[in-house]
Amino acid sequence: MDRREFIIAGAAAAAVAASPSLHSQEHTMKPVFKLKYAPHFGMFENSAGKDLLDQLQFAADEGFRAWEDNGMMKRDKSLQQKIADKMASLDMEMGVFCSYLGYGKKDMVSRTDKDFQDELRKMSHDTVETAKRVNARWCTVVPSEVEMKLDYDYQMANCVENLRVMAEIFEKTGLVMVLEPLNWQANHPGLFLTKMAQAYNICTAVDSPSCKILDDLYHQQITEGNLIPNIDKCWKHIAYFQTGDNPGRKEPTTGEINYRNVFAHIHSKGYTGIVGMEHGNSRKGKDGERAVIEAYRKCDNF
Repeated sequence: MDRREFIIAGAAAAAVAASPSLHSQEHTMKPVFKLKYAPHFGMFENSAGKDLLDQLQFAADEGFRAWEDNGMMKRDKSLQQKIADKMASLDMEMGVFCSYLGYGKKDMVSRTDKDFQDELRKMSHDTVETAKRVNARWCTVVPSEVEMKLDYDYQMANCVENLRVMAEIFEKTGLVMVLEPLNWQANHPGLFLTKMAQAYNICTAVDSPSCKILDDLYHQQITEGNLIPNIDKCWKHIAYFQTGDNPGRKEPTTGEINYRNVFAHIHSKGYTGIVGMEHGNSRKGKDGERAVIEAYRKCDNF
């Protein structure tokens, strides 16, 4: 080999050594989805490992642009900051985390006294601080369980008054609480908020840019179906979507909901928000995690 050939061969070898591996190239070239589907911690644990930041990296490499974490408020502040920093470096958007959850409580529909509303104010301020730390724009609120000893209309009035207390605080920073109607039949019997029209009525009464609807399509398929017409009727108050097929609450394509049509519909309406993947995996292990990703690829192909 003459000197010229040696230099060329060495340069080629150096280029190969400096370039990412074939696996890395393949993994980082996944196209982003049309909609901002948001996985959660644990969904890709077998593929990415238990480290939360590695799970974020894996999701970003697979084309996901958003993330959600119901339990964010319970995490250590230093971990919240690490998650936020990692997401910023990946250009990922933070979805919902849970604020007020009315499971096992009736206060939101039965009380409007000062002590309770002071509790709401404190919790709302804590929620705002978490949202600032993790760059979140939405938090989930589940109003309350039904109070059977109180007329429905009084419960509705109390709920609206209490949500106005929270909205007043959230409005100052632009944080939006999203009210989530939940089903009685499979998961949450006895909760006050169950239907889209009911959520629409509450948001209209609260009359705040910080009080909107989280349309969890899994819950609404069970409670009332009619998904696309209800989306259209409630559109001005819908700020967030979540998914899960029925029956089973697993990834799209495993049940009866035509998610490809639903996703195409909200995309056609100009939706640029987040679609939270609040469901389990139908199969275990890496194969099951790959099946989840492929299901969203299939339904995002419109």
